[in-house]
Amino acid sequence: MVKVYVAGAYSADNAIKLFGNMRRGMQLAMKVFQKGMAPWTPWFDYHFGLMGDDKFPKVHDFYDYSLAWLEVSDAVLVVPENVEGSKGTKREIARAEELGIPVFWSMKELLKFKKTQESE
Repeated sequence: MVKVYVAGAYSADNAIKLFGNMRRGMQLAMKVFQKGMAPWTPWFDYHFGLMGDDKFPKVHDFYDYSLAWLEVSDAVLVVPENVEGSKGTKREIARAEELGIPVFWSMKELLKFKKTQESE
């Protein structure tokens, strides 16, 4: 099964935008799953934030945790909205490129990649 890291803007300057970013990311991760791939995405980490205390988790803990999953992924799929202002997404894309992990900007591109992986 192709492992896909779904990346995109998370933080925002208000709750409405934050929840919009989360919704778009989670919806795209669900589409990846429905297409027979194994998505992982930072937007599902909100559970840890709700369960944590004042000592854990910190923002850098989330970054490190997310990158650990990115580094074992077969591909990265980017939610294109709001990426230009997202430092975290830019770091994720740069890390994927350093590791030779392909980065896709559309489901159509990702599905082509999936076919090539399945035919190997």
